[in-house]
Amino acid sequence: MARYTKPTPFRELAETLEKVRLAKGKNEKVSILAGLFSRLGSEDEVEYAARFAAGRATRKGSAEETQVGYSALVGVLRDLTGVTQEELSSSYLRHGDLSESVAEFIGRRREATLFDGAEDALSILDVASTFERITGAQGKGSTALKKELVKSLLHRGEGELEAKYVVKILSREMRIGLVEGLVEEAVAEAFGKDLGRERVKEAYLMLGDVGLLAREAKGGRLADVRIEPMRPTNFMLAEPMASAEEISSYFEGRELFAEYKYDGVRAQVHKLGGEVKVFSRRLEEMTKSFPEVVEAASRIPHDVVLDGEIVAFREGEGPLPFQLIQRRLRRADVEESKRIAPIRCYCFDILYLDGSPVHREAFRARRALLWGLLKGTSLRGADSKTVREAGEIGAFFRESRNLGYEGLVLKDPESPYTPGRRGRYWAKLKEELDTLDVVIVAAEFGHGKRAGKISDYTFAVRDGDGLKVIGKAYSGLTDKEIDDMMVRIKRLTVGVVGFRMAVRPEIVLEVAFDSVQRSERHDSGYALRFPRIKAIREDKRASDIDTLGRVEEIYEGQKVKADAG
Repeated sequence: MARYTKPTPFRELAETLEKVRLAKGKNEKVSILAGLFSRLGSEDEVEYAARFAAGRATRKGSAEETQVGYSALVGVLRDLTGVTQEELSSSYLRHGDLSESVAEFIGRRREATLFDGAEDALSILDVASTFERITGAQGKGSTALKKELVKSLLHRGEGELEAKYVVKILSREMRIGLVEGLVEEAVAEAFGKDLGRERVKEAYLMLGDVGLLAREAKGGRLADVRIEPMRPTNFMLAEPMASAEEISSYFEGRELFAEYKYDGVRAQVHKLGGEVKVFSRRLEEMTKSFPEVVEAASRIPHDVVLDGEIVAFREGEGPLPFQLIQRRLRRADVEESKRIAPIRCYCFDILYLDGSPVHREAFRARRALLWGLLKGTSLRGADSKTVREAGEIGAFFRESRNLGYEGLVLKDPESPYTPGRRGRYWAKLKEELDTLDVVIVAAEFGHGKRAGKISDYTFAVRDGDGLKVIGKAYSGLTDKEIDDMMVRIKRLTVGVVGFRMAVRPEIVLEVAFDSVQRSERHDSGYALRFPRIKAIREDKRASDIDTLGRVEEIYEGQKVKADAG
């Protein structure tokens, strides 16, 4: 007879995460969390606990999110406790964190909910089950149902700590110094010591979700983890290099495959039987936005996982602005989007074929497989040629730029595909100075024609676990994009001083600039000269933005270095 294991109370997870928050060092945080993982009784509990600790309510690769916003959480708290808007605003300004405000007022609970009645303490599995119900609530009446389900979680919790961490997970603002990489390390410490840290990391990069990593680790199956269709894996990345000469020297004059670097949305196309799904670089499903890709991939008579780029492209005109492809990710009317932003899907790699991962085979062999599979479909192979010397690389780079593409990606023909890795096998060559991916951390009202509009955006790059401001931009967006951005900025504002709004770091921008200067105006120590917004990157998260180290590399690589006035 199977041994019955009593469900672990959610309070135990909340108490552990609070200890992590108070811990000073990285190793202590990892050790505390690993201890909890080791104590949990089932694979389900370990999976959900790891995912919750990383600040996610749902699995990466899921087509749906809980979609419970700040306004809904505020409404639930007011219904449940009777707190006034004035009290809540004052608390929020003190803490700058909605979960702390929830913890402050949850003791006033006064209202029963439709889902009360459970006698046992709220468990980790209860929370996971309720999150699934929230995610599944769709259509008419779904908003009210979501709020009632959240209310039931806050009502069933025994104290402020459970309520606080329910809200932290739902709002995706854990803020306890526990980035996803540290959760991965805790899984490795709890279950993966025999395999070694590097094998655990490889498994995580293939699985793409720290909850799935924890489940496989608990079950002793990490050594068997492999790429599978319908479960997105992390994308291989290219190392930026400054010149054709640097690339040729780095690869020691060996033959390389050079491909146009397309300015689109990176896409992973999965086909299993008659089903096709498309995933973004953030490992989020975007199948509904690109029915042409689904139709084309369905013509491949094999089960596959492909890597490629979806580009806005009109026949007879060539590539269209990146902003058009973004409309596909934000509009419900796909037919109208297809008219405004026709697309091409360029495929440049294959990771899986008919039951077998192929990502460890040489790129030369993978490419030959891919080229054969694309025949008879509207999916296209990446435009490419073989090159060796700097002159050949430079000439092909100029050809790419003249056609309206960003530059080149150069690949070692013998290289494996390494999910989530950036480094020695792939290099990218763009403009002499690259663009930077940054995240908005503050915003202000504009002036002149933009008076009354939030149109000046202060942005930052990553520095370890924190963010450092690198500049401000106000040009590059259309009037429609500015109006849309105002709505998002207001939703993400966490504090206001005068006309300046502090913003939760979620909106990623791709910013172009003329040069990098040293500057005392920003805490990064640098400023961008003439920054302008190239694109709003809906396909990227704050964790994907560039680092301060990258800014320093660009500065040191400039022929002329300058200090900002």
